[in-house]
Amino acid sequence: MQDLKSRTKRFAADCWRLCAKIPRSREYDTWVRQLIRCSGSVGANYRASQRAKSTADFIYKLKVVEEETDESMYWLELFLEISDNHHEEIERLRKEGGELLAITVSSIKTARKNQK
Repeated sequence: MQDLKSRTKRFAADCWRLCAKIPRSREYDTWVRQLIRCSGSVGANYRASQRAKSTADFIYKLKVVEEETDESMYWLELFLEISDNHHEEIERLRKEGGELLAITVSSIKTARKNQK
């Protein structure tokens, strides 16, 4: 299995590639920016979690990863709902986001358990 550092980075790059295919318009632009921001934040915050100074810091940073992954999935769901194109790619990204979210939540639970 590919490590999370690589997967979260690839997730951001793949979301960016999807956004590059979305038509440029006033209606789409805000949503495109939002998806690019939060999907990039997933990887950036995961990397930061690997340099945490304590278990509490690690959990805090993973909670940010959880939130940003969930937000990415929200924007992907909206694109799926309004877009006439790219459904297969969006579904693949939603699946990857779901897996990243499940791994992150599991890691948070394990860290909390080990903290006690």
